[in-house]
Amino acid sequence: MPEGDTVWRLAQRLHEALTGTSLTRCDLRVPRLATVDLTGRSVLEVVPRGKHLLTRVEGALTLHSHLRMDGAWRIYAPAERWRGGPAHQIRAILGTAEHTAVGYRLPVLDLLRTADESRAVGHLGPDLLGPDWDPAEALRRLLADPGRPLGEALLDQRNLAGIGNVYKCELCFLLRASPWLPVGRLTDPERAPALAKKLLEANKHRPARITTPSARPDRRLWVYGRAGRPCPRCGTPVRAADQGPAPEERVTYWCPACQPAP
Repeated sequence: MPEGDTVWRLAQRLHEALTGTSLTRCDLRVPRLATVDLTGRSVLEVVPRGKHLLTRVEGALTLHSHLRMDGAWRIYAPAERWRGGPAHQIRAILGTAEHTAVGYRLPVLDLLRTADESRAVGHLGPDLLGPDWDPAEALRRLLADPGRPLGEALLDQRNLAGIGNVYKCELCFLLRASPWLPVGRLTDPERAPALAKKLLEANKHRPARITTPSARPDRRLWVYGRAGRPCPRCGTPVRAADQGPAPEERVTYWCPACQPAP
């Protein structure tokens, strides 16, 4: 699933491609939006909110989308071949004279009044890459259920908006805390939102995510995806296990030496 930095980067690309001119094509291929036609309206801006995308259109309307596991937006020049997947996977087409944005496999696609955006994103916690970032509020939400495992609390978008499974694992490692540690027992808990903010800010302009001091492809991440391989810090084999309630469980990676069990 794309994380907050990836969605932030995508929003910038969509904003640059679509804003400033009127839509010459609009095709929303979900049943409840099949009759909607935004042709002739200008895209005012495309903004991220955590992992959500808000495309604000002239007339006080917002097209809300979420990529979840395998959704994608692709941007094409007028004569460029579309390569994001077969035609039956296309859920949205927004075109201008210069660019066409095509949404593939979008599990969430809604049209709402811009004034009602809170219906879609109002439940989210402070956005790590947004103008509403509030570390004190993020910490308050994170510690609201002190018995909850740290990994689950970090993934909950109602606490901090933008953290996905990669950052969850990497943050737990950098905090030297087991993902199963009750969040209320975390040493210096204010470091968690501060470090999350630092990591996402550092990566929002990078196509390849890096959380370590090394840019080598095999050393960009501390533990994520490294099950069975030596921990870069201590050499202990990294472990992996599912975490979270079904069907929301995620594969979690951690070093049992650097992150001892609670």
